[in-house]
Amino acid sequence: MAKAVRIHEQGGPEQLRYEDVDVGDPGAGEVRLKQTAVGLNFIDVYHRSGLYPINDLPAVIGMEAAGVVDAVGDGVSEFSPGDRVAYANPPLGAYATERLMPAHRLIKLPDAIDDRHAAAMMLQGMTVQYLVRRTYEVQKGDMVLLHAAAGGVGLIACQWLDALGATTIGTVGSDAKGELAKAHGCHHVINYREEDFVERVKEITGGKGVHVVYDSIGRDTFMGSLDCLRPLGMMVTFGNATGPIENFNPGTLAQKGSLFLTRPTLMTYTAAREDMVAMANELFDMVTSGKVKIEINQEYPLAEAAQAQRDLEARKTTGSTILVP
Repeated sequence: MAKAVRIHEQGGPEQLRYEDVDVGDPGAGEVRLKQTAVGLNFIDVYHRSGLYPINDLPAVIGMEAAGVVDAVGDGVSEFSPGDRVAYANPPLGAYATERLMPAHRLIKLPDAIDDRHAAAMMLQGMTVQYLVRRTYEVQKGDMVLLHAAAGGVGLIACQWLDALGATTIGTVGSDAKGELAKAHGCHHVINYREEDFVERVKEITGGKGVHVVYDSIGRDTFMGSLDCLRPLGMMVTFGNATGPIENFNPGTLAQKGSLFLTRPTLMTYTAAREDMVAMANELFDMVTSGKVKIEINQEYPLAEAAQAQRDLEARKTTGSTILVP
């Protein structure tokens, strides 16, 4: 029987239970996958904790994995049993050895991308793609502030931004993480535990500020991030690691230089299949060209998903993390 990590109620990591599940046969438009690697992402923590509510419990969480098509339902013509595929989108259910998945939300993997790296990069890599290519289209010479520069999104973004010719200022929580970010193309590193990142950004930019801030931290860095922008700069808040941003007055954007503020999500950018496929293909090209290397720095058995999430929340991880069924 298949195994999955489910929650019966939202809360702490102790709510994650490794259980038997009945997967069944694929319905019309669906495929059944035998999964080989599962990606770990902060959005999984939000679903587990209740920051992002789940109404239908018990539920298998997780949004990213790679595997092999085991069976296809009626009407599925793009995929066949034996195809290697990956995904990074709803419906939830990635924390499993097997699952059903809508065929139109799958991406066929090229031979040059193995399953482990696919599971480690789809969500984080396509997030970077939309951030630097679509939400704010980074140009050569742009100054960029990137929080959590040594994380999964961070290491991919450092490399992609370097390839685009931007100057990246990255914040990290330790000197070791700073060295890791530098090794992946980050040009200036700020240890936020020891330095005021706003003051350092002003020093690095000669008081001008940056063109864009990519902030996945949320509440603790939001106002400081706004202070790092030059007039007409773009604030991109795309995560809530320290909690959601509340009680914000839009008039502040005017006071700080007619700033732009956006809260994008990967799900919006990949809603149309043609956009999702194009984004994935650009990511694959960046990886196969060697411009972006995917660092899998942690692996856990799927049964130990609770510990993996504890380590993620405690900032003990760097780069990408996968769970192995």
